Amino acid sequence: MFEVLTVEETLKIIEGAVKPTKAEQEEIELIHALGRITGEDIISTEIVPHFSRSTMDGFAVRAKDTFGASEGMPAFLEVKGEVLMGRSPSGDISSGETMKISTGGMLPESADGVLMLEHAEELDEKMIAAYRPVAPGENVILQGEDLKEGEIILKKNHYLRPQDLGALAAAGVMKVKVNKVPRVAVISTGDELVSPEEVPLPGQIRDVNSYALATAIQQAGAHPLLYGIVKDEAPVLMEAIERARKEASLILISGGSSVGTRDVTAKVIDELGDPGVLVHGISIRPGKPTIFGMVESTPVFGLSGNPVSALVTFDLFVVPVIIKLRGMNPQDIIYPKTSAKISRNIPSSQGREDYIRVTLETDEKGETWAVPVFGKSGLITTLVEARGMVRIAQNKEGIEKGEEVEVALYS
Repeated sequence: MFEVLTVEETLKIIEGAVKPTKAEQEEIELIHALGRITGEDIISTEIVPHFSRSTMDGFAVRAKDTFGASEGMPAFLEVKGEVLMGRSPSGDISSGETMKISTGGMLPESADGVLMLEHAEELDEKMIAAYRPVAPGENVILQGEDLKEGEIILKKNHYLRPQDLGALAAAGVMKVKVNKVPRVAVISTGDELVSPEEVPLPGQIRDVNSYALATAIQQAGAHPLLYGIVKDEAPVLMEAIERARKEASLILISGGSSVGTRDVTAKVIDELGDPGVLVHGISIRPGKPTIFGMVESTPVFGLSGNPVSALVTFDLFVVPVIIKLRGMNPQDIIYPKTSAKISRNIPSSQGREDYIRVTLETDEKGETWAVPVFGKSGLITTLVEARGMVRIAQNKEGIEKGEEVEVALYS
């Protein structure tokens, strides 16, 4: 019988076993870089913006010309023309002068602020009354205020978001060097499994986990490699793992993780190379028979054949490894969560962490309730119905109806 470890103990073992490696890099077009990890510091080669511009529709002014202006005593300014969008001003303004300007228009050289349109009155084509003072720098973005030449836009190992790509586009960066996407092998074991396109015979079931895990891998930012269904025989599984090690940096084996005469995953991992199996059994429900081991430098997980169990343990234990392989620190990742009240009493056994699938409902008072979605770990539809998971800590005997809980949301 294997020794059951806590979730915390398991995570520490995985963290210590999977060493950070220097990720291979590639240069890609900016438009394809969303969700990728920068392979180097990205430095601006120019200033952004390259001219001072207005952030409001109004009038470009020298701020000191408006000091003291009020509705009772406005400042009068001569209009010297209009700044056309996409063009340089036709001239400059002197003391007591202004130019009409639109949002995004280029400021005349001597202007240092913009009087908002609603704070001015056009007395005629050549004169306005300013009813509010303008501070220097008000309603404008100054040249180089966003980025300066030589400034680091994004540091190495930065996760690229839409706003990051916008900043790079503003600096004219159209190609970026990023870490290559790690490849993760998925091997399904079980003599009872058939491919999803086949009609299962009595005693057979479709291979759900290959597809569920493959898309979970993609969602975590890695590339899945499907190795199909492998028989519950040590030589066959050993050959599949050896082949996967040549093509992937992480291997997931679905099924064959519990104790039984036909379950050979742990035995094969041990035989393939040191240090072998490091974890076989975690005090968690669902997912107790989960395996983690290292075949030399390749991490290998044995996940339950039950889809719910496989996906729960994937999120808890596999995702941090993928994050590390991508070049990031798992501690820096912020996962979406929300607070809710649990809708019923849920018992739990001390010494084990429970993960309860829940959906979210809002009552007439506007309060959010987490409603448990009960079902066995072989029922994939319980995850389809759920919006997230609630964790019951190892030292708790359960949670009571109305208790505030934290819901880890599914993406």
